[in-house]
Amino acid sequence: MMFTRTQVMRGPGQKASWGTTLLLGLFLVVGTTAWLTLVFSSHRSPCIADTHMNPAPPTNFWSPYKSLLNEATASGAPYILPSDPKNRLAINQIVFGIAGAAELWDRRKEFVKLWWRREEMRGFVWLEQAAKVPAGENLPPVHVSEDTSTFTYTHPLGNPSGIRLSRIVCEAFRLRLPGVKWFVMGDDDTLFNTANLVRVLSKYDASEMWYIGSNSESHRQNDCFSHNMAYGGGGFAISYPLAEALTAMQDQCLERYPSLVGSDDRLHACITELGVPLTKEPGFHQFDIFGNAHGLLASHPLTPFISIHHLELLDPVFPNMSALDGLKLLTKAMHTDPGSFLQQSIAYDHKRSLSFSISTGYVVQVFPEIILPRLLTRVETTFTAWNKGNSSLEFAFDTRPPAKSICKKPYLFYLAEMYHDPVTSRVVTLYKRLHSVDEEKTRNFCWFKGFPPSQVQSIRVKSEPVSNKFFMLPRRQCAKLLETRNHVLDIEVVTCGQRELISD
Repeated sequence: MMFTRTQVMRGPGQKASWGTTLLLGLFLVVGTTAWLTLVFSSHRSPCIADTHMNPAPPTNFWSPYKSLLNEATASGAPYILPSDPKNRLAINQIVFGIAGAAELWDRRKEFVKLWWRREEMRGFVWLEQAAKVPAGENLPPVHVSEDTSTFTYTHPLGNPSGIRLSRIVCEAFRLRLPGVKWFVMGDDDTLFNTANLVRVLSKYDASEMWYIGSNSESHRQNDCFSHNMAYGGGGFAISYPLAEALTAMQDQCLERYPSLVGSDDRLHACITELGVPLTKEPGFHQFDIFGNAHGLLASHPLTPFISIHHLELLDPVFPNMSALDGLKLLTKAMHTDPGSFLQQSIAYDHKRSLSFSISTGYVVQVFPEIILPRLLTRVETTFTAWNKGNSSLEFAFDTRPPAKSICKKPYLFYLAEMYHDPVTSRVVTLYKRLHSVDEEKTRNFCWFKGFPPSQVQSIRVKSEPVSNKFFMLPRRQCAKLLETRNHVLDIEVVTCGQRELISD
């Protein structure tokens, strides 16, 4: 019936194309069959492992590794290859190159004093002209950089000093100091955790060419310069063989890049010509941010802290303290327990719906709701990016916005003191409550939700220092709430059990 209607509607003089009709019908049948096969196929999604495509290894496959597997099973932990003894590193096998400017040195030397130990360390501050270092001060000696005025520099907005600073590694290499394995660069407003630096570099064979550092926190900076470049303010490490190769070619290389902006990109360009990639260690922090660094310090990534930069551009890290005094207190905590410094631990009081976030040596935050680890480990944007924006798209890490309601904001307990307990071999840290937060909550009629100031004035954390394994295979420690006595809440931070959850 339908076919007859179609014939009638063609009108006179038209003929049905039987070949076309049959061909279209064939395509329809084949296409429908293929679609049904795809929909009802028993094959799994490509995102799910398919045992048919990955058959089990032959039964004798693991025989050569039997002793390792037995050791792993006996210890209850996965087997980790021991570090090579030849990679063992002492602080005096590192030569530090601190980039500075003479006009800023008198002020910025206070930052260097925070971490420098002149009896143990080797290195120099490199300036464009001589500057006095008073005898007896805890500072490295000053070296005057070589004249770089003959090099070509064409960038319209940059500063030719970038050429001078890019040559610091090579000038330090030409001093031919004995027993050197690494050259570490930083700025005069960089704070280094040298204990962690040594432990991190000990993972690498210094007889090979290594270029180790990290990116900027700012997407814009990484887009403008490179995602594969170490940022010098955050610090980076160059092994002796790479420094040697760089010294042989850098001056000629620099003339090929007159249009680059600064020192980091010039150095990166020449290292790229040597075929050496950047090995990223996220504990180096460029800190391309402005304002309140609380969010980054309270949610440090799960990696050993090595450095921070741009200390003059940050707000004081502790309330009611000057910027320098706050940094002195923070550095004291860093020296007390360098491995655990700024590592975040999480605990919960499910009965009172409270979430505890502990940043070792800095702050304990108590949130008046349950916030699961996936969100709580994100960085709260208490600061702005290098271009003064604070959208999540500006940053090269996971972020979360600050709570809009004061009632949702955390109670804050800031570092007061920190020390080693020789009896328990634990680190004891006391954090004291910031009452200005409580006062603001009171003014806004917030309910203290089982955590009023009358009950808890301080939090005492007794923590187990991280082991060497943390530097090879990081895992967050577990925190447990203990009892409250005399307005002090005790919290224990220890290594998690094999299947222990931090969300319990």
